[in-house]
Amino acid sequence: MGEQHTVKFPQEIINEYAALGVDLPALFSAGHLGTRMGVQIIEASPERVVGTMPVEGNTQPYGLLHGGASAVLAETLGSVGSMLHGGSSKIAVGVDLNCTHHRGVRSGLVTGVASPVHRGRSTATYEIVISDEEGKRVCTARLTCLLRDVNPGDEARVRSAG
Repeated sequence: MGEQHTVKFPQEIINEYAALGVDLPALFSAGHLGTRMGVQIIEASPERVVGTMPVEGNTQPYGLLHGGASAVLAETLGSVGSMLHGGSSKIAVGVDLNCTHHRGVRSGLVTGVASPVHRGRSTATYEIVISDEEGKRVCTARLTCLLRDVNPGDEARVRSAG
């Protein structure tokens, strides 16, 4: 879980945030909750966000992957896609998340792939498909984020996060 890895970002996005003095991988990480849960973002662009999470440590009492853990992975990936779509002048705030859990998983790593359903000026919606190591669908989620303008106080928080 504590391993270092490099997230793949499109070069134009790296350049946009670097001009603002923002550490893009830190900004678009899984955050404190995601870190505790072992979420790792592998690839990130407005068109596709990919991340993984271990089942171990994220189970419910029956030993299955907790539905809330799937929700954390889904919201993390959809939020990253929404933030990248909105660009440096917007902040993405989740307003709706729904998850359908298709099958249980007891071990291994799950992988989520977020794909845009709608990318507008004020909202972005992503479908997130979470699969087990055999490629079987575990969960399908949909996240809608409000894209709001960055306020002066937000800029300080964004810079301190990076």
